[in-house]
Amino acid sequence: MGRRFADRRDAGRALAVALRQDGGLEDPVVLGLPRGGVVVAAEVAIALGAPLDVVLVRKLGLPEQPELAMGAIAAAGDVVETVRTLVAVRAGEATFDGVRERELVELERRGRLYRAGHEAVPLTGRAVVLVDDGLATGATMRAAVAAVRRQAPRSLTVAVPVGSPRVCRELQPEVDRVLCLESPVSFRAVGQAYRDFSATEDAEVIAALRSGRSP
Repeated sequence: MGRRFADRRDAGRALAVALRQDGGLEDPVVLGLPRGGVVVAAEVAIALGAPLDVVLVRKLGLPEQPELAMGAIAAAGDVVETVRTLVAVRAGEATFDGVRERELVELERRGRLYRAGHEAVPLTGRAVVLVDDGLATGATMRAAVAAVRRQAPRSLTVAVPVGSPRVCRELQPEVDRVLCLESPVSFRAVGQAYRDFSATEDAEVIAALRSGRSP
């Protein structure tokens, strides 16, 4: 393992430095994946002087094994996109649809809570930067990418502090750029790249959005 980040804010500042060095982000919009990704994204948005918004995503876990993803669902503006995995095929259509409907309700709840009356930032024709605190399976990021793509951004960058080398490679054809600061061969979990990887609560997401959101 190479660099370890103190916490998500430290990781966000490191991402911002790398993005600014790479250039090519004229008129960017930064979108964070909740919950932890929003904290990282806030630091990126502040450093880039860009508006910050949230792309609402939820993993679709098997009812008896919630940690095993059948796929993911994402909402960006009025667009809702669902990504399925092979596990979803094995689980069956009825099981998948039931979990999807429950998670849609949770997406709507989080949207009301996190946006607090703010309209979603328009993405059409903008340079969009999708930020999470790391990439493990990539299911939620793929759903976010698909939802954002349907809004016709000028370019789409996925930026994460750490990720599975395989997932980072697999995402490259789906976006214009993947920026992954650390992709260790010995990757086991996102948390291994952080000294503090404590759970992010809703209140911290809301505070991060306020700090990074344009007035």
